[in-house]
Amino acid sequence: MVLTEYGHLELNERPTPSPAAGEVLIRVAACGICGSDVHGYDGSSGRRIPPIVMGHEAAGTVVSTGSGVGRFRPGDRVTFDSTVCCGDCAYCERGEINLCDRREVVGVSCGEYRRDGAFAEYISVPERIVYSIPENLSFSEAAMLEPVAVALHAVAVSKLRGGETALVVGSGMIGLLTMQAAFAGGCSRVFVADIDASRLELARSMGATDVIPCSGKELIHECLRLTGGAGVDVAFEAVGRNETVNVAIDSTRKGGTVTLIGNVTPEVKLPLQKVVSRELRLQGTAASSGEYPEAIKLISSGRIQVKPLITQVAGLADGPRWFERLHAREPNLMKIVLVPSGEAA
Repeated sequence: MVLTEYGHLELNERPTPSPAAGEVLIRVAACGICGSDVHGYDGSSGRRIPPIVMGHEAAGTVVSTGSGVGRFRPGDRVTFDSTVCCGDCAYCERGEINLCDRREVVGVSCGEYRRDGAFAEYISVPERIVYSIPENLSFSEAAMLEPVAVALHAVAVSKLRGGETALVVGSGMIGLLTMQAAFAGGCSRVFVADIDASRLELARSMGATDVIPCSGKELIHECLRLTGGAGVDVAFEAVGRNETVNVAIDSTRKGGTVTLIGNVTPEVKLPLQKVVSRELRLQGTAASSGEYPEAIKLISSGRIQVKPLITQVAGLADGPRWFERLHAREPNLMKIVLVPSGEAA
């Protein structure tokens, strides 16, 4: 499925890729539509320059391997990281693969590089970013590993000590996964705030300590009420707009942490004196950096739930229609997983 021009997707025939040395050829069984793909679809992100095959949240079966590959063989059930790191730069040597100097992302074309993604029957990727998945994990669930790893990384960089009270601003896909990751990381209470009642109900059903159905000053007031006037220990901002970033800051206690996940807008107005005088730590978080094994373990064990977040599993041929619906912001759509074979994964 090729983005041939902004707002237009076509199904085209292409030759099956041949794995190069160190690469693994995977038959794609499932690939989720990420919000970044939707922003790429309309050209707003600038990181899906047509023509490009998008898709980076995927899982499937190994078909063949290039020379030098020793960890995988045909028939293995696998997933892969969305980040293709070089493995040689100073950041990679420190394990900070998400900050790699030569980082590329599967399914992205941005001028500096073009790397086709997994809205296709086959994809070839480097062995170093491939992970085995257990039999009890369906391919559709495994397609959720990438956003789960993103949520786990946001929690990891927040440096929790255990027992924290947290606030998640925004109950979209990443927000709901971050809520679960925060519990897994040791938080004792996690509040979720949004103005979408259906998403808040989902947050409650998935274990949120409490949900806050308001925004702005009302949200800050309610958050302070729930914490005895102190504010939360850590706020995870999963929207990326000026008003939500500021709400996260105002809802956090002195000496607390505000972790910025969302980046819908490139700039926000920062209340500098509040941040400085209250000694807040503003922590950015980008993609993931080695959290895939933990994500696989947590989903497989049921500690992080992803099935409730999958709205629909559909054939790749239906992909253009689902992109239209997601772009139109149709209510109650969370994660759409596309299956190249057209069969449930």
